[in-house]
Amino acid sequence: MTALPAVLAVDVGGTTIKAAVIDQAGAVLDQAQRPTSPANGPASVVEAVRAATSELVRPGVVAAGVVIPGSVEVATGIARYSANLGWRDVPLRDLLAADLGIPVTIEHDVRAAGLAEAALGAAHGVTDCLVVVIGTGIAGVIRSAGVTLRGATDLAGEIGHIPVYPNGEPCACGQRGCLETYASAAAIARRYRALGGDAGALDAREIAAREATDATARQIWAEATDALGVALATYTLLLDPGSIVLGGGLAEAGDRLLVPVRAALTERLTWREPPSVSVSALGSRAGQLGAAILAWQAVGFAEFSSWSAPRSPCR
Repeated sequence: MTALPAVLAVDVGGTTIKAAVIDQAGAVLDQAQRPTSPANGPASVVEAVRAATSELVRPGVVAAGVVIPGSVEVATGIARYSANLGWRDVPLRDLLAADLGIPVTIEHDVRAAGLAEAALGAAHGVTDCLVVVIGTGIAGVIRSAGVTLRGATDLAGEIGHIPVYPNGEPCACGQRGCLETYASAAAIARRYRALGGDAGALDAREIAAREATDATARQIWAEATDALGVALATYTLLLDPGSIVLGGGLAEAGDRLLVPVRAALTERLTWREPPSVSVSALGSRAGQLGAAILAWQAVGFAEFSSWSAPRSPCR
């Protein structure tokens, strides 16, 4: 295993911490996973991230990129707030840099996924696009004229909290009618059970697969895809993207998601053509690949054309 130098790319999720050593050609030289276990407390999550990174660092690893959910202050490397991890004001960059002795970049996980989609995936070559990641929650990354928009308080892209139905169901954020309340994977499962659907532990993709034979599943899925169409129409009329990319676990539903979302979007854009809507080309690897790109950029490397077909691990 020689292809060094390399970087360390870490995707911290609510369930799993995925770390990998990735070389300049995009090949994964080594990788490791650890449970996040947020139930053990925020300090234990910090220690799990430190352990995962320390396990893989080695001579020749020149930088690290770490992506996390929640509010991230990129300039200082501080994880300001993450409900999924229980974090508030964690100086993650400085902690990891002290452990590893290399430059460390911290970024929001969805923003990193959007960077990867633009560099390698379904948004490649598109200067104006929206990448929406649909999982337990919903978040997006906006790219305009080839630049990722962050906003005045680094919170641009919170499409999950667009009020698609202003007097709709209450959201955990305190608002009503948020997109996330109808179209996130967690919301689809919750709403299905609330309307008397199968009491088993069905996930959103399984509910979608039942829509042809299950009236409750059909109703919940239709409401979810329609809500997503409303939010995407709002975004389209504001920023005129050339492409919209849907990622996250729910995007694995493929045409079951794309067909009704495209229809709902088109219905609300009567006087103009809708942008293209596609699913992520990178799948669950998007966040980690974005972390790798950020790490390489931090040390001056910017050539990722050979990464168009990400390679498999060597072990």
